[in-house]
Amino acid sequence: MNPATTEFLRQRFTEYYKKTVLVSPPSLEQREWGFVLFNPGGAEMRMRRHVGFSGKEELDQYIRNLVPQHTYYSTAYYEKPDAGTMAEKGWCGADLIFDLDADHLMRGPYDQMLARVKEETEKLLAILIEEFGMDRKAIALVFSGGRGYHVHVRDIAFRGWGSSERRELIDYVCGIGIDPAAMLSGKTPAVPGWPRRYRETLAGYIRWIGTLPEGEAMAHLTALEGVGKESAAAFLKKYEETIAAIERHPTSMLLKNRVLHAVVSQEEGEFRKRLLSRAALADEPVTTDTKRLIRMPTSLHGGSGMRVQPLELRELHDFDPLTDAVVFGMRDVKVDQKFPLRMPMLGSTYELQKGITTVPEAVAVFLCCRGMAEIA
Repeated sequence: MNPATTEFLRQRFTEYYKKTVLVSPPSLEQREWGFVLFNPGGAEMRMRRHVGFSGKEELDQYIRNLVPQHTYYSTAYYEKPDAGTMAEKGWCGADLIFDLDADHLMRGPYDQMLARVKEETEKLLAILIEEFGMDRKAIALVFSGGRGYHVHVRDIAFRGWGSSERRELIDYVCGIGIDPAAMLSGKTPAVPGWPRRYRETLAGYIRWIGTLPEGEAMAHLTALEGVGKESAAAFLKKYEETIAAIERHPTSMLLKNRVLHAVVSQEEGEFRKRLLSRAALADEPVTTDTKRLIRMPTSLHGGSGMRVQPLELRELHDFDPLTDAVVFGMRDVKVDQKFPLRMPMLGSTYELQKGITTVPEAVAVFLCCRGMAEIA
């Protein structure tokens, strides 16, 4: 990022922070704060951290004077948040955090990545509320300003959990470490959960195999480790009975079938893909980290120029980040675009070619923050 681009972005960020009403997290005086500053011509991001504030007014003034490129606060609560080392801070607990990032799910056009990560966020919220019985009022939802969403659970019941307890929870959410025998034991539960999801997914997978032409079905099954032609043919003859057994009378004895055992044991492949589609694919290290720094809602994301947007849970379905989290306007700005790009924003799609072009300010800020263009 050249000095002219850095100055352009810093001026835009300054304008935003002068006008906006910042929303601080609860117990802000117990939080550690971190800031990444605009660094003209610098390749490395350097964070100023171990900062503490006595109240909202001091925090707001600091941000307006500093005009950071990125603003973070700790998910943890500390006795001395501004202490220079983690050992001196005095950990008092931490919010339960889930981070859903499109980068971990797919590659593709930005708008498609945002749509995909929204689906995962909706699945996560359903699991937390319907399966764990978490109180909606204790859940804070935030668009990260970049490629995903943050879910903050501020129920005091989880605050003292260590990494191991948080690991168990995120493993459940992501469908990690599922035991097929446990999933196929006992009656199909009436309430949502992995036993029901697992059986539905397995039955759906076998039903799909049954719809394939015989040659394709045989090729698919014999490609599984340990499955020969005889086993595959026998399985296909009785696949409907197998589905009925999974749906009506599931038992771990089903896994004595060589084909079924091979199906549920594979770490990749069609069944595993279908099973993961029923999980909520959150970023595991973020949830297990009890001292994480996370973006401050209502701050600006320095990698996109968009607002880190707090949301009501009911707003998620209709939320469009490329409109609702965009804070800059339509005045013309000249940029030097580094490569051709199709960019949707504010209800329009911009077909950008390499070289100098004029775009709305909101698009210019995004392109410059992402390193896709410089100010011309």
